[in-house]
Amino acid sequence: MFERLYLWTLSLASRRSAQVWLAVVAFIESSFFLIPADVLFVPMALAKPQRAYRLALIATVFSTLGGIAGYALGYYAFDALARPVLAFYGKLGAFEQLRACATPDMTLLLLTTSGLAHLPPIKVVTILAGAVHIGLGFFVLSCVIARGARFFALAFLLRRYGETIRHFIEKRLKLIALGGAALLILLYFGLKLLTGSGQFLSC
Repeated sequence: MFERLYLWTLSLASRRSAQVWLAVVAFIESSFFLIPADVLFVPMALAKPQRAYRLALIATVFSTLGGIAGYALGYYAFDALARPVLAFYGKLGAFEQLRACATPDMTLLLLTTSGLAHLPPIKVVTILAGAVHIGLGFFVLSCVIARGARFFALAFLLRRYGETIRHFIEKRLKLIALGGAALLILLYFGLKLLTGSGQFLSC
């Protein structure tokens, strides 16, 4: 199922309506769709590098709007809608553990790391943000910064290096982003311990 969905998403890049599909995938990725918008964004930016930053803007805006939709699911309709979505993807147990332990500031940190490197999956963290009732303004700001950083960094690399950078992006860039996200978490946790300003987890 995953492979078929991946190939279908990839095929959207060659359609005349590809920019519309990029907006759609970026939106639904943030609340329930399995395939990240990067799968569509990379071949589109390679095909028309002069439009890479425009595509990055589309992906950032609609990913943020989709994040707001996921936030609303967690805030207003967790039991009715969000719980079945998480259960379908096998993420409900991990989500419940995060919700039981997460402080609002840790949730904001997870929003940043998920936006940069899909760690944890974006849909899980956006729903979590709504479920623990973090401030909507901070939520939106974190989405814009983290997701914008990812898409615009990809746009810069694809415009500058073209097809030669594609293998690096597909195989190595995620590892670098994961390393950066892990470093961010460690720095945050270390500052919490040094300053004694609170606990990273509430349980």
